[in-house]
Amino acid sequence: MGDAGVESTVSPPESTAQDSFFSMTDVFLISLITGLFTYWFFFRKKKEEIPDLPKIQTVSSPARDSSFIEKMKKTGRNIVVFYGSQTGTAEEFANRLSKDAHRYGLRGMAADPEEYDLSDLSRLSEIDKSLAVFCMATYGEGDPTDNAQDFYDWLQEADADLSGLRFAVFGLGNKTYEHFNAMGKYVDKRLEELGAQRIFELGLGDDDGNLEEDFITWREQFWPAVCEHFGVEATGEESSIRQYELVVHTDVNMNKVYTGEMGRLKSYENQKPPFDAKNPFLAVVTENRKLNEGGERHLMHLELDISNSKIRYESGDHVAVYPANDTSLVNQFGEILGTDLDTVMSLNNLDEESNKKHPFPCPTSYRTALTYYLDITNPPRTNVLYELAQYATDTGEQEQLRKMASSTAEGKALYLSWVVEARRNILAILQDMPSLRPPIDHLCELLPRLQARYYSIASSSKVHPNSIHICAVTVEYETKTGRLNKGVATNWLKNKVPNENGRNSLVPMYVRKSQFRLPFKPSTPVIMIGPGTGIAPFIGFIQERAWLKEQGKEVGETVLYYGCRHEQEDYLYRQELARFKQEGVLTQLNVAFSRDQAEKVYVQHLIKKNKEHIWKLVNDGNAHIYVCGDARNMARDVQNTFYEIVAEYGNMNQTQAVDYVKKLMTKGRYSLDVWS
Repeated sequence: MGDAGVESTVSPPESTAQDSFFSMTDVFLISLITGLFTYWFFFRKKKEEIPDLPKIQTVSSPARDSSFIEKMKKTGRNIVVFYGSQTGTAEEFANRLSKDAHRYGLRGMAADPEEYDLSDLSRLSEIDKSLAVFCMATYGEGDPTDNAQDFYDWLQEADADLSGLRFAVFGLGNKTYEHFNAMGKYVDKRLEELGAQRIFELGLGDDDGNLEEDFITWREQFWPAVCEHFGVEATGEESSIRQYELVVHTDVNMNKVYTGEMGRLKSYENQKPPFDAKNPFLAVVTENRKLNEGGERHLMHLELDISNSKIRYESGDHVAVYPANDTSLVNQFGEILGTDLDTVMSLNNLDEESNKKHPFPCPTSYRTALTYYLDITNPPRTNVLYELAQYATDTGEQEQLRKMASSTAEGKALYLSWVVEARRNILAILQDMPSLRPPIDHLCELLPRLQARYYSIASSSKVHPNSIHICAVTVEYETKTGRLNKGVATNWLKNKVPNENGRNSLVPMYVRKSQFRLPFKPSTPVIMIGPGTGIAPFIGFIQERAWLKEQGKEVGETVLYYGCRHEQEDYLYRQELARFKQEGVLTQLNVAFSRDQAEKVYVQHLIKKNKEHIWKLVNDGNAHIYVCGDARNMARDVQNTFYEIVAEYGNMNQTQAVDYVKKLMTKGRYSLDVWS
């Protein structure tokens, strides 16, 4: 680019009397150019030969251990279960399926597609009785999970012949989302298109219903299909097989013990960019204020300092934070199980060939594991109950645990009512079953990992380049058993007081990029719909539009539909929004107070009131529509309202109106950032 502005200049001959001089000069120049060209030619050839050396590409391959085929051959495995997992559930299901295999005289391994070369799928037929299973979660609006992105890209571009591959797919999704189980459906369809043989039907798990039951139901039909296909039989009942062995460290250098780091040891003491899921940045909390003026709930605005982190974000991105479990809950494990939580230990994988050496960073203490690494607040899945049943000394309690872990209709109903609907976490189960006292190391092996929580960023990097803002509501509710359950992350964030007792409050975080983006042209109108904490990304959007206006850019109409329960209680960012409206940045501010009158009023009702203006903005002004918040009800109701507006003002029937809105989505003009 730097050479683009350099002009070549040619000087005209000064007089014909200098012809002889120029001819001598010409000879000299030609000789010089020829010499330079010859030198360049040979130098260039040597330089070009370097990338063609075959060994260069193979140097890094062994480090990645990218051939799962070679690994399966080496370890005698014939079933590989790949997982696309964002929150750990798909990985957990993959581990359960790989452990199941031994019951049928087969050997399985769970595998992260990010760690292997998936083009090797065409070679799986080299292994006798081989099968590839895919547990694929869908993230966001029909997207692959982070660890399955490369696999998804490969599938889209691949022209491989997979005719020797036998496969099955179980998808994990949520029916409240527009693109339910898109990733599972795509993998199932695409593998068949590439010639692979499906040996069992696609399973579609719904997290809005009972994902665990969906998985169990699919699994109990999947294995008989595998047996029939390969001509094998179950060798016995499901049994408890430990995956990790406990090593207690009595004499250990504490500098080599993990204290909550997600990846590299001492990474919180010696921070090095780039920052991501395995290397979060410790951001200082500079502000934590309550947003609502009344009511029982606690809505808060936090500001995280990202100075000197080299972290970059855009309006609409998500910030992921790693929370910690409540200290009082952690202490109760030590009391109930009679364990010294400060014991330093490691859980080492019994399968020495596995890429996953430990279930969480080791060596560490039980206290650290239960505080930073393990999910102790969600109801445990049925496989955990099955494994724990052996430790219940009371036969009634043991039978109840085994029944809830079974695939019988009675067992499923009991699990649903006693665990899921009662919101019994593992601590509550230990409290309600006095004879159940498992070894703490086995409990730590069974519990899923504590996951990062994602929040829509409530700021613009144009205005706040060194700060990321979060808007959140604390989760707190009473269960059917009378217990008070609290959301892990929101209650942890609530207690992050800036500069408390002269000490910084720190939050491990990283940024996850999003497709939720303002239009490229500032002059394009935007319609933003975000009740409750769904307003978060729109605070960033409005800040950015205000900044663009200050820069002298032409900014299109900026319309906000916001909703809350009561005007005097939980009207979030009231002063900021009023100021934006007064300055003309926010051209329309429409607020629905759902419970300030006898009849409830929601954002979709206000949209209907302004339907003609909405239609003009969308159809004539090419406006972009953004919806953020609850997926189960609000997002669906808003979408139905748009169908009605399009049908009425576009003179279309229902089918045409739906198609019109779907095309807006395809073009990136109707964007969703929703959760259930």
